[in-house]
Amino acid sequence: MSNRILGHFRESAELKIQAASVLTQPIAQAVELMFAALSNGNKILVCGNGGAAALAQYFAAALIGRFERERLPLPAIALGADAVVLTAIGNDAGFPEIYSKQVQAFGQPGDVLLVIAGSGDTTNVSAAVDTALEREMRVVALTGTAGGAIGKQISDADVHIYVPHECAARVLEVHLLTIHCLCDGIDVALFGGDSDD
Repeated sequence: MSNRILGHFRESAELKIQAASVLTQPIAQAVELMFAALSNGNKILVCGNGGAAALAQYFAAALIGRFERERLPLPAIALGADAVVLTAIGNDAGFPEIYSKQVQAFGQPGDVLLVIAGSGDTTNVSAAVDTALEREMRVVALTGTAGGAIGKQISDADVHIYVPHECAARVLEVHLLTIHCLCDGIDVALFGGDSDD
């Protein structure tokens, strides 16, 4: 068992080192996109399913509350956080629309939709991306492997951050680190501080 546990740690560490060179540029682009939206009075909507929904709520909490410094709250909405809304939409319109209807309700031109989908082939998240693009929002897609359908949906004006790995657990671990990078980058861009540009 000890060797198996060590294997998990090694694989996670190796993937993070490998992914660093691939993900640095798109993460920096995502920070710029989110900074531009927030500094213009717009907001960030975020969604995902399962573990990705937990990461979405964590990201929104870090923007509204704080990441690593005290600062003004930043406008972010985790679309998966309200069970009543999710079950009402799921019951009436179907599960594929649980996020797209909320993007219709809350999304405005200039807002950013952050989607977290390990496979990139998640129907309800893909529908949210379509709705966001129709509403002239920008999209940051956090996926695994090559990004699936979601990777093909977004344009050059959007940002695709895809983790080059097939294992869902490893992808989720890198997604968490990416969210920490986004939170830190947004804080530095908006409020100053140490930066290694």
